[in-house]
Amino acid sequence: MPKDGIKGKKGISNTLYIFFKFRELTIILFIIVLTIIITIRNPVFLSKTNISDILVDMVVLSILAVGQMLVILSGGIDLSLGTGLGLVAMITGLTIININMNPFLLLMIGALIGGLLGSLNGLLITRGGVVPLICTLGTGSIFRGITVIINSVFYKGQYIGSDKLPLALKNLTRTDIIGLPSIIFFMIVIYLIFYYFLNYTVTGREFYAVGGNIQAAKIAGIKSNNIQFLAYMISGVLFGIAAVLYVSRFTTAQTDTGVGMDFSSVTAVALGGVSLLGGMGSIIGVFFGSLLIAVINTSLNMIYVSPFWKLAINGIILLVAVVGNQIMENKVRKRLRESRRVF
Repeated sequence: MPKDGIKGKKGISNTLYIFFKFRELTIILFIIVLTIIITIRNPVFLSKTNISDILVDMVVLSILAVGQMLVILSGGIDLSLGTGLGLVAMITGLTIININMNPFLLLMIGALIGGLLGSLNGLLITRGGVVPLICTLGTGSIFRGITVIINSVFYKGQYIGSDKLPLALKNLTRTDIIGLPSIIFFMIVIYLIFYYFLNYTVTGREFYAVGGNIQAAKIAGIKSNNIQFLAYMISGVLFGIAAVLYVSRFTTAQTDTGVGMDFSSVTAVALGGVSLLGGMGSIIGVFFGSLLIAVINTSLNMIYVSPFWKLAINGIILLVAVVGNQIMENKVRKRLRESRRVF
């Protein structure tokens, strides 16, 4: 084969590798292009109020996506996130309307309940040997059923509305800090914590090792079951926190709270470049994946697209992200194999 042909192939391979490595930049460019298009149709899109609303709308999803990322990185998947959030939202909502307590204490209670629910998933998967997909689908159905039962028994099947919630809880996420709602800063703190955790701690790096090759991780002395259990427990803690923030910000708790959020969290993770097979991904990518979904949803609302079309579009986005990730991963692995042959 001519040398120019070899160089051409290497050039394409290098370009693909760079594209995969800097997926975040691609998402940012897509967000910018989409913003320009929507702003031309509706100039209000770039107003300060609308930008603030987009950031607020992405908070709950983006927190769930961090938990989903940890689970997927370690080789699993969590399809009980949305229903778990709904259950914690109902429990904490019923608690706060009956017992006057500090909102931060309620946050801790939400995190504790969520952690217990996540631990249940972790135990069933790591100790019971249940397949993650089946396990979390099952527990998700259980969580939704318990939500409906609790609501029926303790609140006669009614939804918890704004008029029943104390002002202190509402102010938890509605107080402005440097011109932005405080709920946004909860998201920022969580992302900073897990950015450090995944990049600068031994345990964080073990998540990648277990998801990348569980047998190699075991040989290296990593307790894979413990890592996978920890992933589900943290995922639970995060959807517990997200549930309290949801009730505070949107001042409601209903039996259908959280519907579809597990699907959206997987979409955000896939868009952010996290391999659904585990072992590869960036939390910065997950942040921008969540932001892209929020921008798309807001854009569709502003141009009056039917909610049914939004579901279809989100499904298309997930499929494109997954297929794109798979193509990129195959190219990267092929490039790595070729580099080993050279040496």
